[in-house]
Amino acid sequence: LFKEFSSTSSTTAVGTVTSRVTRNGNAVMEKDLLNHEDLAGDRGMIDDIFDETYREKEGPKPPLRYVWRNIILMSLLHLGAIFALTLIPSAKIQTLAWALLCFLVSALGITAGSHRLWSHRSYKATLPLRIFLTIANSMAFQNDIYEWVRDHRVHHKFSETDADPHNAMRGFFFSHIGWLLVRKHPDVIEKGQKLDLSDIKADKVVMFQRRYYKPSVVLLCFTLPTVVPWYFWDESIIISFFIPAILRYTIGLNATWLVNSAAHMFGNRPYDQNINPRENPLVSLGALGEGFHNYHHTFPYDYSTSEFGWRLNLTTAFIDLMCLLGLASDRKKVSKEAILARKMRTGDGSHKSG
Repeated sequence: LFKEFSSTSSTTAVGTVTSRVTRNGNAVMEKDLLNHEDLAGDRGMIDDIFDETYREKEGPKPPLRYVWRNIILMSLLHLGAIFALTLIPSAKIQTLAWALLCFLVSALGITAGSHRLWSHRSYKATLPLRIFLTIANSMAFQNDIYEWVRDHRVHHKFSETDADPHNAMRGFFFSHIGWLLVRKHPDVIEKGQKLDLSDIKADKVVMFQRRYYKPSVVLLCFTLPTVVPWYFWDESIIISFFIPAILRYTIGLNATWLVNSAAHMFGNRPYDQNINPRENPLVSLGALGEGFHNYHHTFPYDYSTSEFGWRLNLTTAFIDLMCLLGLASDRKKVSKEAILARKMRTGDGSHKSG
């Protein structure tokens, strides 16, 4: 069954709708907000809801401190991916199909796993599904689930401020990859330490992954994708390593990063024109449905991150399939009436042209 949220009247299924004005620096945002306590009662958390009380500290920004290990490793990774592109004509069709499968599985470990399930608690998953998503998440190698959730909740709670790990106000490069190449802003660390992550700590599957994360990455992100084509259909070890492992991994990283960069800069804002996140179909195509970003930041508790169901949203189709198989349940979904009301109140009017 779906859990529907409605915000079409002054008192709704999830609480009172209030209108507030927020000032952060020169930014002025008028937002209609659902009562946080009622949302918390349904999902068990509110730390992905924008915090209007946050104020950036006055004075000069802290100096950039480069993380040279990350700079070197990311440079080598992308050079390896470029080399892998030259190997594609020599690869067997089975190897290319295997690389695509590894990409899809690892992407779901992020989109259906660390994002929609653990960061936003937008649906519930049984133990077998949580184990699968954890394995897929290690194959994706984008930090363990605990750390991913912490950073993502901070991103939503303090979006486009100094406390946002990949603050898009600092430019495309920073929000895409640069945030991983420098030390975090002190506000990111401070706010991250104050989040309530008790739900994540209580998940034994997540904490098991955190305990054995490094060996799980070696095995699932690099070794397994390499060994399968080499062993089962006698692919060369060079092609087996550089295409299903290195190239697939690099594409997966950049698909996720585009949600932080391009989807915060390019596209329309039919749900809330007062925030930066946009609707970006191309990002949705590459990130299995995560590019409906204006919708997602407006309604972070919706399991689909979109009002359009399966359209450019393979992750929603996957979650629906898991529910059909009895492996997932309790999907949170915003009602059509609430969506329309929000478009009329704060959208940019682009929904009228389709």
